[in-house]
Amino acid sequence: MRVGGARYQLHRLLRHRRRAVALGLAVTAAALVAAGPRDAEQARGHPGRAAPAHAESTSDDPARRHGAVETVTAPVRIADAATVRLLRPGDRVDVIAAAQTATGGDARVVARGALVTKVPEPLDDTADGGALVVLSVPRVIAARLVGAGATARLAVTLC
Repeated sequence: MRVGGARYQLHRLLRHRRRAVALGLAVTAAALVAAGPRDAEQARGHPGRAAPAHAESTSDDPARRHGAVETVTAPVRIADAATVRLLRPGDRVDVIAAAQTATGGDARVVARGALVTKVPEPLDDTADGGALVVLSVPRVIAARLVGAGATARLAVTLC
């Protein structure tokens, strides 16, 4: 029978410092996870709770300040129908509005990381009116997309 066996194990652990550091980090990580946020909405690492698409920062928007961003589906007409044929549901895209002016073109990003939810089949292949794509975006961004679609040609880039 051995007396003071725990002290022997402590000395042995100290001799193997790498294992001791790894064990210490594992215990610390477990403690941090246990003390993490209890609110299900603040949980991280869940793919179903990914942040919705957003455009340029709008810190004056009260809904964004309080984290209450309602996601809506928005049908958007993209000028280049061939580009839309490359898209599949689940893709992330940036939507760019290109306004044609007398002095040239001006392009700006209207929505970043918008989720493609549906790519409807085109009704008529001979029309040069672009193609429709359905995006999932916050309500504020949907309003911007509609406004930009009325005044400019819209394009998408894959993220």
